[in-house]
Amino acid sequence: MNLGEFTNYDGLGLAELVKNKDVLPVELLELSIKTVTELNPELNAVVKTFEEVALEEIKQGLPSGAFEGVPFLIKELVLHAKNVPHSMGSRVAENSVFPVDSELMKRFRQAGFVTFGTTTTPEFGYNAATEAVLYGPTRNPWDLNHSPGGSSGGSAASVAAGIVPIAHANDGGGSIRIPAACSGLVGLKPTRGRIPAGPFNSEPLNGIAIEFAVTKTVRDTAHLLDAVSGPDIGCYGSPANPEIAYKNVLDVPVRPLKIAWTAKPNSGAPVDEECVKALYETVQLCRDLGHVVVEASPQYEQEPFANATLNIWTANIYKMIEGAASLTGKTPSEKNIEAAIWQCYQYGKELKASELLEAINTNAMVSRQVGGFFTDYDILLSPTLATLPAKIGELNANNSSINAREWTEQIFTYAPFTNLFNATGQPSISLPLKMSSAGLPIGMQFTGRFADEATLLQLAAQLEQALPWKNRKPAVHGSNILENQLK
Repeated sequence: MNLGEFTNYDGLGLAELVKNKDVLPVELLELSIKTVTELNPELNAVVKTFEEVALEEIKQGLPSGAFEGVPFLIKELVLHAKNVPHSMGSRVAENSVFPVDSELMKRFRQAGFVTFGTTTTPEFGYNAATEAVLYGPTRNPWDLNHSPGGSSGGSAASVAAGIVPIAHANDGGGSIRIPAACSGLVGLKPTRGRIPAGPFNSEPLNGIAIEFAVTKTVRDTAHLLDAVSGPDIGCYGSPANPEIAYKNVLDVPVRPLKIAWTAKPNSGAPVDEECVKALYETVQLCRDLGHVVVEASPQYEQEPFANATLNIWTANIYKMIEGAASLTGKTPSEKNIEAAIWQCYQYGKELKASELLEAINTNAMVSRQVGGFFTDYDILLSPTLATLPAKIGELNANNSSINAREWTEQIFTYAPFTNLFNATGQPSISLPLKMSSAGLPIGMQFTGRFADEATLLQLAAQLEQALPWKNRKPAVHGSNILENQLK
């Protein structure tokens, strides 16, 4: 198998080749390593590789899961693998390690993945771009002058460039959906509690964050959700398991849905004309597919919600920094924490417990208001982002002139549609339905009712068939390596 062939497959396609003995897991690993070697100097998406460890796992025998033998990368944040560096994008946490796999990591292994490296993240995940001082900027394979998004930007760039077909990601305000939109990928944020967070986390970011992945295809997303979802022992709470496996719901045609759509963020943030145009075209596509599509959006008070977002994030930034410092023995300071994140740390340090509890209660109230809206609609459609992918440096967490509130506002002016559904816990997916005039991906966000990933996946599969994206390839891509070497 050559790199052109390798990069044409999604995860299930590669796993099928392994099961049929058409290719060996070690061959796939070698192809991924080759792609990292050739492309990472341009992309800066992969932090570390540990090929020998991966080869030993293959030698010991892989579980016969849905993704047996498929190369895999994990983001250096929240999830952790035994004895693998987990720097969280921060100099204060650099090369910290955990002695055991987290539950989700165990499930990734049981699914058959061959984990061979880690990907970049902004410092403690609090940026919609991936440009940590620790690593330097991660670049978008579609245009190296732009960001692949954040906070799962390293994972998104790796999948978009063909290094791996699937990579771990997580989402506390849009950090799966934002990079999926920037990088031309499928990015599902599952329902709160759907994916295990243990043993060291109960409800990450007080329940607004959840783990999962970015993928190239809807079927990979569905099969992966089957493989890793469900409560872990002693979890704080989880939604009911689906009646039908997610992979099987893709075989059932989606019923005609009542879809609300909006181009207007509740915050009033401006939306780029190309994003609005892409939205209108998607609205028409949904109508053409037989769905009822109505302009409408949930109503809630913006100022208390924005303040709740600020307080939850800064309280948790403080906790994460203190936890990281305890692992590394470093003292947190402006010398080892980026300027805006240092402001968030200081803000969180001064918060009262009552202010954090009020923020959690505000989100609960917003969730009920938004839940009422979804009694009338199956899906809410919007752009994923308010603009095209940011240029490198536009979202600079090391900006010493910005305070915690201003930094939070900057992130959610760029991505004003995503973090509502972290608060409500609803499943939300970004699909790479459109491209800009300059050749940059434009993601469309579809949000479903709480615990109803099935309907989202059915609709996503219908849209994928109507407007295929799998064969789009960015300028920096594994399939171009041989061609470039021959020139």
